[in-house]
Amino acid sequence: MSRIGNNPIAIPEGVTVDVNEDIITVKGKLGELKQEFSGVEVKVEDAQVFVTRPSDSKEHKAKHGLYRSLVLNMVEGVSKGWTKELELVGVGYRASNQGQKLDLALGFSHNIVFELAPEVTVETISEKGKNPIVKLTSFDKQLVGHIAAKIRSFRKPEPYKGKGVKFVGEELRRKAGKSA
Repeated sequence: MSRIGNNPIAIPEGVTVDVNEDIITVKGKLGELKQEFSGVEVKVEDAQVFVTRPSDSKEHKAKHGLYRSLVLNMVEGVSKGWTKELELVGVGYRASNQGQKLDLALGFSHNIVFELAPEVTVETISEKGKNPIVKLTSFDKQLVGHIAAKIRSFRKPEPYKGKGVKFVGEELRRKAGKSA
């Protein structure tokens, strides 16, 4: 029995959910998302979305919780939006943006200029005495996570001093340095 898959999804005001054969479309004030599905049934009744599975086979059980979570993320995304924050830890590490271009100085010989998707808005916060922060916002959770992971991959945090690009609130495993 899937505990996640059996829970109904409440549809907030201003959000519409349409199901056509094997595609679910969610529209809201922030945007529109589409998702293909298979192996489950999706029904919209009384401002709630229900995801049911036809049998108790292993494949149907796995897809039951998966598609319920994907639909929930779509509904939350078009109504509230998703945000990821990255922190640049290191001397001389800087971030700035001009529209959809993110300019990162991460200790390499040249700055990294990263072109962002039009669905994602970027904001850079630089305060004196604090590490620069890159804030990514969008209605698509998968896209925000993918772009945040790509930016983090430019300079992953190293285990000795913790220098690099890390998520805000991320706990790093630190190693002891040389013993004298």
